[in-house]
Amino acid sequence: MLTQKALLESKAERIAPLKVLNRERNNEASREELLVNEIYRSLQGEGTHSGLACWFVRLTGCHLRCRYCDSEHSFYKGQIVNIQDILKRLDLAKARYVQLTGGEPLLQKSVFRLMTELSNEGFQVLLETSGTVSTARVDPRVISIIDLKTPSSGESSRNHFENYRRLRTHDEIKAVIETREDFDYTLNVVRTQQIKPSQVLISPSYGRIELPRLAEWILESSLPLRLQTQLHKTIWGEKQGV
Repeated sequence: MLTQKALLESKAERIAPLKVLNRERNNEASREELLVNEIYRSLQGEGTHSGLACWFVRLTGCHLRCRYCDSEHSFYKGQIVNIQDILKRLDLAKARYVQLTGGEPLLQKSVFRLMTELSNEGFQVLLETSGTVSTARVDPRVISIIDLKTPSSGESSRNHFENYRRLRTHDEIKAVIETREDFDYTLNVVRTQQIKPSQVLISPSYGRIELPRLAEWILESSLPLRLQTQLHKTIWGEKQGV
């Protein structure tokens, strides 16, 4: 859950950390740089690739303040890293999968180039994005995991429904559920946006809803929705960098 300080930040304050990327540099250098919060290797904790070894590249900065967010640390601190230096840190032999996450990774223009470079190197790239920024420029080889912001997030008005209309068969949508209202909202979006239910991941807001209740709602819906839990939190608890 977010702190009150983060929730009260203005739009300008939310994206202020990214201004460091706009300093005067030659164009070629700026296209090769990203503001990175952390890079680490762990097990994928969510989605259809849960349990597999995966590299995580977490980028700094987010324009949203979802109340149930568990990565507030990614909002502020980061180091400017060249794309080639990122590639050098990721060993394909140790993990084929790479997840780009945040924050909101699509706020940084160079991330599109990074996704292409990683795909060219043989990695399967997973992009976790808020769903409020256009995915039109994402490399088609990338698996996009697009959030559906539910009412409990406080940001449901920001959903960019055009992203759902360009979904590919390998893409996924993740809805964090805290209340029955969130679940019903998700079902309504699935229906009105003509989303395949099998592409939808139903994720419990950690510590805020009982899993049996959420499972019951899914069964009642008679839709092939996928219930997911955060495996990494089951293993390590609420820790950073796992």
